[in-house]
Amino acid sequence: MGKHFSHLTPTQRTQIDAFRRAGMKVVDIAKEVGVHYTTIYRELKRCTYEHLNSDYTTEIRYNPDGAQARYEANLRAKGPELKIGNDYELADYLIGKIRDEKYSPEAAIGEAEVMGWPFRVHICASTAYNYIRGEIFGDDLTVEMLPQHGKRRRKPERPEGAIPRKPAGKSIEKRPEIVNTRTTFGHWEMDSLESGKGYKRTWLMLTERKTRREIIVSMKDKTSESVVRALNGIERKLGALFPRIFLSITCDNGTEFSDAEGIENKRRGKGKRTTVYYCHPYTPSERGTNENQNGLIRRLVPKGTDLGTLSPQEVKAAEAWLNSYPRKMFGFLCSEQLFREELALILAR
Repeated sequence: MGKHFSHLTPTQRTQIDAFRRAGMKVVDIAKEVGVHYTTIYRELKRCTYEHLNSDYTTEIRYNPDGAQARYEANLRAKGPELKIGNDYELADYLIGKIRDEKYSPEAAIGEAEVMGWPFRVHICASTAYNYIRGEIFGDDLTVEMLPQHGKRRRKPERPEGAIPRKPAGKSIEKRPEIVNTRTTFGHWEMDSLESGKGYKRTWLMLTERKTRREIIVSMKDKTSESVVRALNGIERKLGALFPRIFLSITCDNGTEFSDAEGIENKRRGKGKRTTVYYCHPYTPSERGTNENQNGLIRRLVPKGTDLGTLSPQEVKAAEAWLNSYPRKMFGFLCSEQLFREELALILAR
């Protein structure tokens, strides 16, 4: 995702007014202005009013000047002691990153630090959280817009009477200890992200344990054949690099991962391309990296979404969002940067 201020400027508000008067649709206005269409919907909902014409008829109008004044007043309303003061660029940045790009306040602040903090006022993540809870940004940025906003994912429980499925291949207990340290590049976790009930389209989610680099492949269904086909597609792109980048893959005992031989063996010719290890039943913590990534991606595609409605470009955009997300564990650098560094080392050998 690009580093830009996503909140509406006075110029953009004037453009919205002109395009709306010209009869343009909201989606088309959003494209012209350069923001997401939901931003336009929210803006019009907040800042339209009923106007009385000279012939006593009424019409709904949008007030761009009033909208901007209201936004700036929100920042001034808490008094001169407010640290953010009138640094509207910082406010725009936070609103854009947290509301529109689905960042946490900590990630937004961390990325700004990596950028060299291009704002007049300096605040920390806890201050940003307090501003949001204190409704400093009004309707532009609320607690409900925060990732998870207090919700916690429940730990899955074994269904009553369920019999654990026998691993299709090597148990995680046989996985080399070096993999646990995350000091060696090329060890991946694999999971599937399902569509809502009644839909078949599934995403294969592959996470590299050291860099947290993600690969997402859209599959027509949640079957072992589709998983092997997806891995074959990745091997086709990487060629001889595949065995050097995919030293191992760890997954759960889902039926979609039951073809251990198909996962491990090269798509053409003889020989292995990787080694697959299977977690203990009902132990997602053994794929903790994968689970965290899935939680992040749900900010973009909430549970219940029919993944089949998303275009290949949207799937790639979701993958790019994950890989460009600032990571606290890496000093708020992103996975894509670290992955490219590791790849450069492999190519230099």
